[in-house]
Amino acid sequence: MRQQLIRFRGREVDTAGDGFFASFDGPARAIRCACAISESVGELGLDVRAGLHTGECEVLDGKVAGIAVHTGARVASQAQPGEVLVSSTVKDLVAGSEIRFADRGTQGHPRRVAAVRGRALMRLPGVCP
Repeated sequence: MRQQLIRFRGREVDTAGDGFFASFDGPARAIRCACAISESVGELGLDVRAGLHTGECEVLDGKVAGIAVHTGARVASQAQPGEVLVSSTVKDLVAGSEIRFADRGTQGHPRRVAAVRGRALMRLPGVCP
C-alpha cells in the first residue's frame, strides 16, 4: 500500500485498524493509486474498499479534518469489497481523463457516487504502467 502511495505521490495522513487515510495533489492520481492498491492486494486474495472525495480540509493538531474528510469517509463506507467509489465531485474533476465510471446513485447519501469501472481501467495507458 505504501509503495503505491509513493508511486502516485500520495501522502499517508492516518491509519486506524485496517483503515488507511491518504491525501493527493490531484483526484486522477488518487483514483489510479486506489485502483493499483486494489489490484495488488487482489493478487493476494484480499479485497479493499476505497472511497474518494476532494475538498478543502483543515489541519488540526497535525491531523487533516473538516467536512471533506467526513464526506470521503461516507463515500468509502458505501464501497463494496474490491471497489473504488468516488464522489460526484471527484468524477466531475477527472472528466477527460479516460477513467470510466458506473453511476451508483446517492446510496442513501446526499451526494451522488460512482464506481470506477472494473479492471479494464488498469489497462489504460499511463494508469498503472
